[in-house]
Amino acid sequence: MKVIAAMSGGVDSAVAAARAVEAGHEVIGVHLALSSNPQKYRSGARGCCTVEDSHDARRVADIIGIPFYIWDMASEFHEGVVDNFISEYSIGRTPNPCLRCNEKIKFAAVLNRARAMGYEKVVTGHYAKVVDSPTGPTLNRANDPEKDQSYVLAVLTQDQIAGAMFPLGDTHKVDVRAEAEARGFALAQKPDSHDICFVPSGDNAGWLRERLGSESGSILDEDGKKLGSHKGAYTYTIGQRKGLNLTVPANDGSPRYVLKIEPLSNTVVVGSHEKLAVSEISGSEIKWCGPVPGNESLRGFAQVRAHGQALPCSYKFDGENLTATLDEPLYGLAAGQALVIYDGDRVVGSATIDRTDQAIGSSNGN
Repeated sequence: MKVIAAMSGGVDSAVAAARAVEAGHEVIGVHLALSSNPQKYRSGARGCCTVEDSHDARRVADIIGIPFYIWDMASEFHEGVVDNFISEYSIGRTPNPCLRCNEKIKFAAVLNRARAMGYEKVVTGHYAKVVDSPTGPTLNRANDPEKDQSYVLAVLTQDQIAGAMFPLGDTHKVDVRAEAEARGFALAQKPDSHDICFVPSGDNAGWLRERLGSESGSILDEDGKKLGSHKGAYTYTIGQRKGLNLTVPANDGSPRYVLKIEPLSNTVVVGSHEKLAVSEISGSEIKWCGPVPGNESLRGFAQVRAHGQALPCSYKFDGENLTATLDEPLYGLAAGQALVIYDGDRVVGSATIDRTDQAIGSSNGN
């Protein structure tokens, strides 16, 4: 089979590419250049799109003996991921850029280009599994629960899942590093990428202020009393406790949390932790990773963070929105995050959260 190995310059994609070669596939390695000026995004080993990363990927390609190319995806990345990140925060939502990158870049732009070139699949170092079923391939959790990345891949359609190959799905991270050492890869102990790759400093709030401005506004309690000031409502997220710099302490000394962000009035509303309890989540922009369910209520598990716990729930698709009713409340959810539904280890699908209802009955509706 002719496949393209997406090589980020990290240990996972390196081992995945090597395994694809050993499996007998015809493989070419591709590194994605996500910025016309890579130093603008990040320097060092904290991201996944630096000049150093491209050199690391090339060295691995030389060792395993495959052709290696760099594909310019800067415009697609900026439009589909960076611009989306800015626009979502500007309206008080909390986006996940890694999901958008998987959706728009790695398994849309790259897979489409690969197929146009006559290649059948894209190989990546993600920790997830593709499992064949009578209704087509499905996306499933990886064997290593600490590294499972099915959540950030839940934006893929079933057709994109059919075009994906995840050689590390049955392997634990410690064994991947050991294998990289045995193969002679210098990057075997390279730290995992973290933070947002296009924010050079890791200071998301400061990065946003540079692009959206720093207009001062008020931090209010639920009764409208001013408790402090901020330099841009969009730099906060639901559930945030640190960095509020409130000038008026709570009467009982308890901490306050961000409950609501209102971009039009440039205000942030704070309150007690119990007001963050959410029992129902509803979202749109739905992606099904397998068969589309009917309109009946079904049982499953809801996950709202990449490494968060999946909680039992009932879920229903009404033809437009996916709604999950949780058995137990979750805390600190924000519009813009992803709701992912699981049936055991199988990913049913995902939705971008539009609305949350609090367990105590009042709407969070952010």
